[in-house]
Amino acid sequence: MIKYVTAGESHGKGLTTIVSGFPSNLPVSSVFINEQLKRRQAGYGRGMRMKIESDSAEILSGIRFGKTIGSPISLFIKNTDWQNWTEIMSIEGNGANIAKITVPRPGHADLVGVQKYNFNDIRNSIDRSSARETAARVAACSIARKFLFEFGIRVGSYVESIGGVYSKNNFVKKFINDKNSRNYDAQKLNNIADKSSVRVLDEAQEQKIINKIKTAKKRGDTLGGTFVVIATGVPVGLGTYMNNDDRMDAEIAHAMLSIQAVKGVEVGLGFEQAEMFGSEVHDEIIFDGKEFTRKTNRAGGVEGGITTGLPIIVRGAMKPISTLMSPLDSVDLSSLKKVEARRERSDFVAVPACAVIGESMLAWVIAKKFLEKFGGDSLEETKDNYNNYHKQLLKRIKKNFFRK
Repeated sequence: MIKYVTAGESHGKGLTTIVSGFPSNLPVSSVFINEQLKRRQAGYGRGMRMKIESDSAEILSGIRFGKTIGSPISLFIKNTDWQNWTEIMSIEGNGANIAKITVPRPGHADLVGVQKYNFNDIRNSIDRSSARETAARVAACSIARKFLFEFGIRVGSYVESIGGVYSKNNFVKKFINDKNSRNYDAQKLNNIADKSSVRVLDEAQEQKIINKIKTAKKRGDTLGGTFVVIATGVPVGLGTYMNNDDRMDAEIAHAMLSIQAVKGVEVGLGFEQAEMFGSEVHDEIIFDGKEFTRKTNRAGGVEGGITTGLPIIVRGAMKPISTLMSPLDSVDLSSLKKVEARRERSDFVAVPACAVIGESMLAWVIAKKFLEKFGGDSLEETKDNYNNYHKQLLKRIKKNFFRK
């Protein structure tokens, strides 16, 4: 069982993550992890914080001579901005001379945090609930991504819309109905999307989105949007219907909704299926002489909580950032009087970054389910188990069902 835990506050010394459960001999480098961290920081519409930070992960343990040794891997990402917050976020002392934050922002964890944890300063809620924490997640999940590379599994993403601006070319619809989609390499998505400042696939759409972001900035407002994450090369048989919390699609939904500001998730056609006939929804089964597949992939690569061998297709919806430069109404907790919500340094839009984080979370879920099925204390053992499973798939079907 692979696990990770993150620690750290947005304006503290830094972020730490400890990752455990991966087999030995997996090649891992800080260069690979830092490439993913850099992708998370990019995107038009990010705030001043991303100009201050240049995220890089320091590997503290669990790697020797470029390979995992089977022990927990610890990673540290320094917060460059810490130098400006040493007194406000001091570990020692009582904070008597620090001005307390008493005005919560609508849509954020500010109010519910102080209610739940009995804080007398909203800063405690702000700094841990911040999406800055996802830098540590991306670092942790980069190890999962690297593990999947060893088995030809790739994860990619793109931004589908920002502020309701969609492309006329619906890539995911075409992809779902393409019988050759199983041969696609999801890395191609990243190669195209990463060239766009808002990670879209359509140049005309990119300019329209940039114009809308400029409008939001002028208004002191923020924007959300939708993103698509696709994993290719995923084998048949990950996940199960035996236990509700072990279903692949259930774990995917949990992982995506754990990302700050993500409020909706679909697998395959998702909500659209509720408005269609069954004949328009389900994927017809075919046998190509070597293996079973489907004519389409409307299910998004998961049936009955188990992967089908087709690409996993996930769509997420991110709400607009909660901090507004033209604030909504709130209540000052120190006086219980109506006031404008507090302004906190933030982004105007973060959907491009959210898509990259979505990639990371999907990579983690697939790696978790992969190791649950194939196990192995070393990478070589896992590969042996995986290769043997593939060889036996069709043989077992023929043995159990086929009659000449």
